[in-house]
Amino acid sequence: MSAPRQVVAGAVYLVTRRCAQREFLLKPSRHTNHVFLYLLAVAARRFDIQIHAFCVLSNHVHLILTDPHALLPAFHQLLDALVARALNASLGRWEAFWAPGSYSAVRLLSPGDVVEKTAYVLANPVAAGLVGSGSAWPGLWSAPGRIGGDGYRVKRPKHFFDPNGGMPEDVSLHLTTPPPFESAEQFRGELERALEAREEEARAHWRARGGFLGVARVLAQKPTARPAPGEPRRALNPRIAGRDKWKRIEALGRLVEFLRSYRLAWAARRAGGSEVLFPHGTYLLRVLHGVPCAGAG
Repeated sequence: MSAPRQVVAGAVYLVTRRCAQREFLLKPSRHTNHVFLYLLAVAARRFDIQIHAFCVLSNHVHLILTDPHALLPAFHQLLDALVARALNASLGRWEAFWAPGSYSAVRLLSPGDVVEKTAYVLANPVAAGLVGSGSAWPGLWSAPGRIGGDGYRVKRPKHFFDPNGGMPEDVSLHLTTPPPFESAEQFRGELERALEAREEEARAHWRARGGFLGVARVLAQKPTARPAPGEPRRALNPRIAGRDKWKRIEALGRLVEFLRSYRLAWAARRAGGSEVLFPHGTYLLRVLHGVPCAGAG
């Protein structure tokens, strides 16, 4: 059995999901961009997930979000399932869309970590050697200026979605300011500085190696293509990220205690204890079976 994932209300996460076989199934197009943005807005509204930033590259997606009600797994189950079905239908595919085991949700511990990882997400197209700035990426990419500003209003795509079904005709998505920043202006200012530094470093790296792939060649790629071999495999899959050593140690200690308490509660329940108290952050057993769980305190 895999280790249980602690899901805590109010946490900020960097979430990543990769396509099967690293194929370019999310390659930018008007249709792909439309479908993904619509479904992101639908899933965020249904589970009250606060989206702060996103970047959809050709074979993976990054989101920065806050989960106010500890419903992140349900949000991603809906988003991933509908994206897979809708885009597989448009591509004429039946196979798995997402790579198994590729889901990653890294909890961000401090405001500085949120700024750093958001800049990482938005600098991805440049860091990957695709375009010279994130704003030039033809796929979905959320500009820092959208945070706390005008939202996206997205109409239901005509392809795949039944006009007489239960999906909304149109939906809005507003990029919110992550906690605990006092204002959108404060967060945007710190983010823009961090993003510029990351992009400038990546530009220097790729210019020394012949330049960027460019928008035209990105759009010419086939969805069944994939990058050349060489991507790191079997790397660590962290659940938290923090630059502050002592905050990181403290958070890891809490995670270890959660796993220990969960396993003890699981063993007691299997032994017949129906009222065993599971630790705070237990998700699946709480949602599916209503097990009693400790509070946030």
